[in-house]
Amino acid sequence: MHGLHHSLSTLPSFAKAANKTAKKSTFASCKTLRIRAMRAVVQRVTSASVEVDGNMVSEIGPGLLVLVGLHESDTDSDADYICRKVLNMRLFTNESTGRGWDQNVMQRNYEVLLVSQFTLYGVLKGNKPDFHVAMPPQKAKPFYESLVDKFRKAYRPDAIKDGVFGAMMKVNLVNDGPVTMQLDSSQSSKSTNEETGKTIN
Repeated sequence: MHGLHHSLSTLPSFAKAANKTAKKSTFASCKTLRIRAMRAVVQRVTSASVEVDGNMVSEIGPGLLVLVGLHESDTDSDADYICRKVLNMRLFTNESTGRGWDQNVMQRNYEVLLVSQFTLYGVLKGNKPDFHVAMPPQKAKPFYESLVDKFRKAYRPDAIKDGVFGAMMKVNLVNDGPVTMQLDSSQSSKSTNEETGKTIN
C-alpha cells in the first residue's frame, strides 16, 4: 500500500510539470508565429494624406490607407504576399450590382497610400514600448522602397502613393465604414519556403 500511495502522490506532480512545460512550449511557438510576418493594417478610406513638417507629401481620394510594419525576418515572399492580398482584398461595394464586399481597389480604379510604421511591431515591457523585432532602419528603408515598387508594378504606378520613410509624419484619413483589416504575411507559406525553397502563392 505504501508503494501504491507513493505512485499516486508523485504521478500528478509529473503530469502537472509536463503539462506546464507543454503549455509554455505552445505559447512560445504561437508567439513566434505571430510575430514572424510582415504586418499591414488596411483601412478603407474616402480620403487620406500625409504631412511632413507642415507640407503635404502624399494625398489620395477613395481607396486604401495601408500602414506597413516590417519584421526583422521579412523576405521578398512576405512583400509579395502583402502586395497581392492588399490589392485583391474585396473591401468595396459593386455599384453595378449593389453587392457588398465584392470588388478590390483595382476594380474600382481607386488609389493606395502606403505608410511605413515600425510601431506595429512594438511590444510593451512594463509600460514602455520595445521595437526590437522590427526590421532595423538601415535594412528596412530599401526593403520598404522595394515593397512600394512591387505595388506600382502590380497596379498603376500613379495610383500608389507613400509617405516619407523615417520621418515624423501626420497621417490624416477619413475611414469609410469604418473598415479596418489587419493582414499578416502567411506564416505557413514562409515555413514551407524555408524548408523546401519553393514559393507558395
